[in-house]
Amino acid sequence: METTEDLETLRPRLFGLAYRMLGSRQEAEDAVQEAFLRWHRTDTDGVRSAEAWLVTVVSRLCVDRLRALQVERKYYVGPWLPEPIVSSEQAPDIALERASDLSMALLVVLQRLSAVERAAFLMHEVFDCGYAEISAALGKSEVACRQIVHRARKRVKGDKPRFEVSSADHQQLVERYVQAVQERDVARIAELLSPDAAFISDGGGKTWAALRPVIGADRIARMEIGVLTKLPTEFRLGLATVNGRAGILGLVGGRIHAVTSFETDGHRILSVLRVLNPDKLRMIEAPSGPSNDVQDLKGRSHGWWN
Repeated sequence: METTEDLETLRPRLFGLAYRMLGSRQEAEDAVQEAFLRWHRTDTDGVRSAEAWLVTVVSRLCVDRLRALQVERKYYVGPWLPEPIVSSEQAPDIALERASDLSMALLVVLQRLSAVERAAFLMHEVFDCGYAEISAALGKSEVACRQIVHRARKRVKGDKPRFEVSSADHQQLVERYVQAVQERDVARIAELLSPDAAFISDGGGKTWAALRPVIGADRIARMEIGVLTKLPTEFRLGLATVNGRAGILGLVGGRIHAVTSFETDGHRILSVLRVLNPDKLRMIEAPSGPSNDVQDLKGRSHGWWN
């Protein structure tokens, strides 16, 4: 029987499952914590695999929560994006899990699946669960689960980013983008973007954000500079690791104002995903390092927050 310490080693992977399902850090942590509480309240002497048991419970909790969330999200103002995770000093196993394809671009694709499709796909593809386990978790036949996983895999494969880009190439593009934005160089911003790039911002009706995706390099470049002119003079811009990849933090008065992530093909930026909804940023701590860790819009130094 696993000890409490053994069980705790499963927490990062269970968090990864729940976060991919729900797109919310707090919701994911709540689901994992509830699964652990149920484990300790249950007679588990006959359980052969604690991991399989916990994966099943987390999946069920997430499916139930997703069904409620999907109703709420019908009334969400503007595009909905997952809550970003900005990396900080943490245990290597947690860092590894959060860097293992938790990209915002993939999370957006997963959000297009139904709750059951998402659970079945992640249980099979991430945790290598057998169809018998998926059947038990979702209350559907094994045949039905095979069909669900096949359908979900096909949709994800068709919609997910098609490019394997090194972290170095991705980071270089983001750094060049930050510099072009700082210098308010519309032409250079546009050159870094794919001609049909998409800009998606999530304000949730609580702050300014585009209510529809902005498509096209020139339109995005002009919009970026237009937004800068409306921001307070104390606005600061810096680089950070967002969902395991290079991204940008925007700060106003020392508080997180926006978190931006990117999808790239290694040569151009394909999409810019910006979360502005303050409810999704409240769990992110602003960097507290020396002043040269933060770039202002006139800045000459590049800060990188890990």
